[in-house]
Amino acid sequence: MVYKGVKKVKQQLASVIVPVYNGENYLENTLQSIFNQDYQPIEVIVVDDGSTDNSAKIAGSFKNIRYIYQTNQGPSAARNAGINISQGEFISFLDADDLWVPDKLSLQINYLLSHPGIGFVVAHRRMLIEKGLEKPAWYNNQIYQKDSVWLGAGAMVAWRNTFEEVGLYNTSYRFGENAEWLTRAKDAGVRYAILPETLLISRVHDRNLTHQLDKIRPSILRALKASIDRKRSGNIS
Repeated sequence: MVYKGVKKVKQQLASVIVPVYNGENYLENTLQSIFNQDYQPIEVIVVDDGSTDNSAKIAGSFKNIRYIYQTNQGPSAARNAGINISQGEFISFLDADDLWVPDKLSLQINYLLSHPGIGFVVAHRRMLIEKGLEKPAWYNNQIYQKDSVWLGAGAMVAWRNTFEEVGLYNTSYRFGENAEWLTRAKDAGVRYAILPETLLISRVHDRNLTHQLDKIRPSILRALKASIDRKRSGNIS
């Protein structure tokens, strides 16, 4: 399903959850891209997943941020911690090394408000290689030189009740956690939409977790098998 328009409607609180683990090189710009959003009201929750660098200090330099610290448990646990203390009707995420364009939240939230029955909405993303960095071995020019649909958490906005229906992220997944959550959403019959706009900028650097393909592929296969098992057993909510 593809987005085709925006209808102006009453704005409700959006919770933005930012998991961070030793993200001092990128976190300030990431948070600024959230506060540059043309949508209000928002609450920003930074979940520090055991950082040992200056991430806490950078988060503390911004006003109106809710900051929580936990021992390192991975992105799933960090996102869940943020969801559990959030108060917004809408839930969104931004990794500590990525960026949003200014109208990201307004476009996606207005779409959800205007289309009853849609549980979450995603968008396109653009890959941005950090200056001075050689293209990583996994970087495919044919794929990444063009903006493309991204089903990851940073490109998504969901109703709070979508997470109540699907459940939180599976903390046994340190890689491929988005794919695992999406399979459960699909199995639960949650409908989603794709916006044609590019709303997420993913910064490519030498510490990206998203592209550790040797670790992600087994997790995706595991998630697909779990989905098949649910269907076979009839254990689909």
